[in-house]
Amino acid sequence: MGSANQTASVTEFILLGLSAHLKLEKTFFVLILLTYLLILLGNGVLVLVTVSDSHLHTPMYFFLGNLSFLDICYTTSSVPLILDSFLTPRKTISFSGCAVQMFLSFAMGATECVLLGMMAFDRYVAICNPLRYPMVMSKAAYVPMAAGSWAAGSTTAMMQTSLAMQLPFCGDNVINHFTCEILAVLKLACADISINVISMGVTNVIFLGVPVLFILVSYIFILTTILRIPSAEGRKKAFSTCSAHLTVVVVFYGTILFMYGKPKSKDPLGADKQDLADKLISLFYGVLTPMLNPIIYSLRNKDVKAAVRNLVSEKHFTW
Repeated sequence: MGSANQTASVTEFILLGLSAHLKLEKTFFVLILLTYLLILLGNGVLVLVTVSDSHLHTPMYFFLGNLSFLDICYTTSSVPLILDSFLTPRKTISFSGCAVQMFLSFAMGATECVLLGMMAFDRYVAICNPLRYPMVMSKAAYVPMAAGSWAAGSTTAMMQTSLAMQLPFCGDNVINHFTCEILAVLKLACADISINVISMGVTNVIFLGVPVLFILVSYIFILTTILRIPSAEGRKKAFSTCSAHLTVVVVFYGTILFMYGKPKSKDPLGADKQDLADKLISLFYGVLTPMLNPIIYSLRNKDVKAAVRNLVSEKHFTW
């Protein structure tokens, strides 16, 4: 009963964000707003062309459409809250709102990790076993693969969010972050969080480690197969079919490694600067990859460029 009462006493959280750097808030409001609009436009166009253009009704573009829709959902789960915090003096979020935002962000992030692995498998089959590709990557296979990615991400997010929000919070409700980031929320708990830490560790291995290993092995086989192609033109064509996905993977995981793998400063005088840097890196991580994905796929894929041109010309003709 004591823990339940303590938990119930916290009805809202205060998001610290850039409260200590008020001069930066207006600047970052404009930057993040413009970036968010670009994300909605770029990924929205990709979703539209992958659905409307019959030439893109293939496994690769089905996964791409899912990735673009996922990026829209991921940024929408956090960016509007961040933008509002830049304009509001008191940056609060309700307990239930915090739980929902935490779940959505975690679910989208975990889903993207799995989906990128599925996309690597698709490229592996297309390049290493092209004759079997129509049979292996049939609609009966790639639709459940995408659905399984969403289900896996949502399930682990529900579990982690439930474990976090069931903890007792004893009055300290100031989250040193822009959003209800799960690690920042766990720091406020006044109980043993060892189960949460172990659970998070296992989740990271499953949703970060396993997909990275799977993608790495897939591209080792892909690279080996491409190098065996006798003609330079054939090698170039084969590599072009997976270069966009490989670029997205490098950007996605490279940003994560940079954000969590960089060494912490031991100088206490630089703690404030490091705290600000960590927040800004986290902020731009949340919008960088979703903004770059449509750009990468549009620049490096002639089918997508052709579909976008057709869409624009059709709309122009309609008007």
